[in-house]
Amino acid sequence: MSSRSVLAGIGALAAASVVLTACGGSSTSTTADAGEPQAGGTLRYGLSGAPTCSDPAQSGTNQTIYVIRQIVDSLTDQDPETGEITPWLADSWEVAPDASSFTFTLKDGVTFSDGTPVDAEAVKANFDSVVNTLTTAKSPLGGSYLSGYVGTTVVDPLTAKIEFNGPNAQFLQATSTPQLGIQSLATVAKPAEARCDGSNIGSGPFTYADYQQDKSVTLAKRAGYGWGSDVFGHDGEAYLDTIEFTVVPESGVRTGSLSSNQLDAISDALPQDAPQIEATGGRILTTSNPGTPFGIQPNVTRGALQDPEVRKALVPAIDRQELVDTILGPDFKTATSTLASRTPGYTELADVTYDPEKAKSILDAAGWVPGADGIREKDGQKLSFKVMFSAVFAGNQAILELTQQQLREVGVDLQLELVSNAEATARQGTKDYDSTYYNSTRADGDILRTSFAVDGRNLNARGPIPDLDASLTEELATTDTAERNEIIGRAQQQVLDNGLWIPTIELSQAIGAGPTVQDLKFEASARLQFFDTWLSGQ
Repeated sequence: MSSRSVLAGIGALAAASVVLTACGGSSTSTTADAGEPQAGGTLRYGLSGAPTCSDPAQSGTNQTIYVIRQIVDSLTDQDPETGEITPWLADSWEVAPDASSFTFTLKDGVTFSDGTPVDAEAVKANFDSVVNTLTTAKSPLGGSYLSGYVGTTVVDPLTAKIEFNGPNAQFLQATSTPQLGIQSLATVAKPAEARCDGSNIGSGPFTYADYQQDKSVTLAKRAGYGWGSDVFGHDGEAYLDTIEFTVVPESGVRTGSLSSNQLDAISDALPQDAPQIEATGGRILTTSNPGTPFGIQPNVTRGALQDPEVRKALVPAIDRQELVDTILGPDFKTATSTLASRTPGYTELADVTYDPEKAKSILDAAGWVPGADGIREKDGQKLSFKVMFSAVFAGNQAILELTQQQLREVGVDLQLELVSNAEATARQGTKDYDSTYYNSTRADGDILRTSFAVDGRNLNARGPIPDLDASLTEELATTDTAERNEIIGRAQQQVLDNGLWIPTIELSQAIGAGPTVQDLKFEASARLQFFDTWLSGQ
């Protein structure tokens, strides 16, 4: 089947995605009187956190992906308006009826920025390196997308056949992600650590010009680029000459720098920043992320969290609307499931509802009784646990501080443990935490398998749960959209029923853009795409 007809089968899984539009602010940075796009100029961007690594295959955080997405192309792209999988490096593809193999025909004449060809050998080397060199320890998302990978056959220089040991219905959408973006043979031959220093060579519309870990990144336009995604708004090279990313952790400093024209755009613009940004002609661009919403993932082997009734009681104890209203504002949504509402297959779960009396009743029935200080106890053990989190999103600490207060009302002592991104990643790898707080973005319901499968990341450190395990296996083997969504809906409830995820809020991207920034766009997974971006009034 061709790339155009694939939607009749497995491609329709991605096309089921709902439109990624603004929650309250604008979803596009174009102003009505901006005129025709102008080439040239440097866009100065303020990141709220440092990129964790320059390697797309090892990327995970939004701030990292804002940078790395610009230097790497993927085999396919995903239309943010329709969810359709569209050509990029691959002109067309064929999917086996059981979704156990995928054959891609590449565009001819595409090169990496070092002049070497983007060919089937490069595709093979990239996927082999994710599985065999990086492994899920360094590339948890990429490794999950390649679960069951048997290998890639180079059919001819422009044809690559990727095979799995069983059905892998999510893989076509996975080929649109930056984690499976294609880099040069020289890059993927390096060990994991050496791929984080800014020396990565991709075929994207920008290249690394300078990379200063924890400080700044400069990207330069790739001369001669001419193989953009079908989703892009124009052909040829990018408009911008340069993008300068600077790490500015303090929200007030980012906003002040945007308003004073020291920066052109910034991450994580908070509600209180809007008046200052708008007063100088700027605006806030918003879209909500698909995937898993922010939530607490309990380590079910630790302390009080070993009790499934404790985990179940945490869900109704949290007032999610208060979290949104108090901290985030109208551009954000409450979590209503173990998937975010813009994810294909999302199902609203009635149990994700604030009901503190229900929480107390569950804990009472489980034998957890209030102590003298109001914190519940059972058999001499306090109902107390830590939540490990990092500042990958500017609102995380405030959200968890308010959640801490809410849980105390039902007799639960939540202790906050703020750590660096690097420490969070390391400790997640060894499961050294009581619970961990994060979200995962992906425009496919298979994110549930990535996050909760017993043979996946399994940050719950759980053992077998037969009904959930069966659902996560079935969705991977199901190519019919309606059937797969039904299975994903069942899996969402099973994750909740087993206390594996305590949802809080859905992440939205809120980008502050100055008055000269035009056509700054979100891609299907709510990350920024700078290819079409240009600066007016030069």
